[in-house]
Amino acid sequence: MLYHDPAVVMASRFQINTILFLTAWVNTLPLLSAAQFYLVQALGMGVNFLSANTHNSTLDMTGSGIYAPDSPRAYYYNTEMDNGHLLVTELSSHPHLSSDYPVAVNWTLSAIFPCSTCGQPVETVQTKFEMFSLSGIFGISYIFPEVLYSGVQLAPGEFKGAHIIVTPEDGIYGWRFTRESIYPYLENIPDPVVNWIPCTDPSRFGPAPVQERLSCMARNNSIYVVANIGDKKPCDSSDPSCPRDGRYQYNTDVVFDAQGKLVARYHKYNLFLGEDQFNYPKEPEAVTFETPFGKFGIFTCFDILFYEPAVVLVSKMQVDTVLFPTAWMNVLPFLTAIEFHSAWAMGMRVNVLAANTHNTSMEMTGSGIYAPAGARTYSYNKKTEDGHLLIAELDAHPRLSPVSPPAVSWNSYALSVERFSQNDHEFTGIIFEDLFTFTELTKPGENLTVCQKNLCCHLSYKMAEKRDDEVYVLGAFDGLHVIEGQYYLQICTLLKCPSTNLSTCGQPVETAQTKFEMFSLSGTFGTSYVFPEVLYSGVQLAPGEFKVMGHPCDLSDISGQKPTTRAT
Repeated sequence: MLYHDPAVVMASRFQINTILFLTAWVNTLPLLSAAQFYLVQALGMGVNFLSANTHNSTLDMTGSGIYAPDSPRAYYYNTEMDNGHLLVTELSSHPHLSSDYPVAVNWTLSAIFPCSTCGQPVETVQTKFEMFSLSGIFGISYIFPEVLYSGVQLAPGEFKGAHIIVTPEDGIYGWRFTRESIYPYLENIPDPVVNWIPCTDPSRFGPAPVQERLSCMARNNSIYVVANIGDKKPCDSSDPSCPRDGRYQYNTDVVFDAQGKLVARYHKYNLFLGEDQFNYPKEPEAVTFETPFGKFGIFTCFDILFYEPAVVLVSKMQVDTVLFPTAWMNVLPFLTAIEFHSAWAMGMRVNVLAANTHNTSMEMTGSGIYAPAGARTYSYNKKTEDGHLLIAELDAHPRLSPVSPPAVSWNSYALSVERFSQNDHEFTGIIFEDLFTFTELTKPGENLTVCQKNLCCHLSYKMAEKRDDEVYVLGAFDGLHVIEGQYYLQICTLLKCPSTNLSTCGQPVETAQTKFEMFSLSGTFGTSYVFPEVLYSGVQLAPGEFKVMGHPCDLSDISGQKPTTRAT
């Protein structure tokens, strides 16, 4: 790749559209880290670039990516561990015909790095540049512009090609506030019917510096911007519900369109424990808005576990895509962010754009762009506090897409199944304070049933190998969950236990060695709202590797399948 022939020849003479690049690249900062230099090849040569790098952190080999001429569509750079990573995204087959194709230039941006004995490798910095312009007089037309952020992150024109960006709950002002301490951060956020562009008329509804900044970001980048901020509304004694301090304070999502106009405002209805600085609205709000690329709905974090407004937006309002700012604390085994949010997209047959606050000390990590057929891209990182920008393409109308799973009658198959014989290993265990009924998987393959109240769960499975050092169970729960809120749950789960001691079953597990050649899991659920989850070892999703059929979820005959910690 570093030479004229054949690399440059292919692009300049043969006018190819895409380069396939297999490599075992040893990263060399400051100019030749893999993800960094591959991107500039795509940009400099004006082609798509599909690079697959060997991943061996001991040899400084990491960094694969799928790059378009205007930006990386997906890339992976991880020096912390030796887990591989599959990258999947869409590219224009003829990038030079794309509207995002960069214009020809005769100047370049190059790497910028601080002097720490200048020229030696540097990975992290604190300095931010509001702007810079860098050019040179080069004696060659093949120029490869590079910009690298702290933490070895690429810095392309992030918004290019994107239509909408979602930011996390509490992402602007943080958390741990009282009603009084949050008040200076609140602004009057009007109903979007007022037809307001804060960027051009910032004082129309009182001081609104945050809304002005967000509106200008949207307007200046021609992109929809979604953010979570705080709203304040005065009240008085004529309102019997008016708080003592004379105002309502709301956890609020706002959306500005590509012209910077306020097009949506949502007040969070299902407040989580500790959100005492906010009030909940008197009625749940089903907030939607139309765009040239589909109908959108919006809600926040804890809302996703309740019927209103989350399910209503899909079942009654028929949105195509849900915008989901969140500050989600991961709770294994069922409620890790990437696991449940992707399952919700699949179960509801909509796109979900989930932006999670990243704070590992509070178990907050995991953002993703999810389609009904699986995650288009996601990030789950417990090792560092580095944020991550995710970019992917989605079908504007996913229910019409041929790759979306069909509508499912979730319990029809389970009701038709003659109850499998129960074994002699049934026992109870606690998961997140809920009492489950378990039965142990004692054989390499068999059919099992476990029941609790009105719910029966049926499992057919075959392990590649039955290990003596790992225990799996089939579990059922049918009841009211009362910890951190109250909601009714029915759960069928295939679950790995932390040890061979059955009393540990239900405790958090992140790793496994056992592989399943196939399994089929179904349940006699009393609702049509069912969210299928499969999680691999290392808290990894299994996008595209299991199917939601007209009856149960199936995972079978998949090359390169990984050890599974649970399926629910």
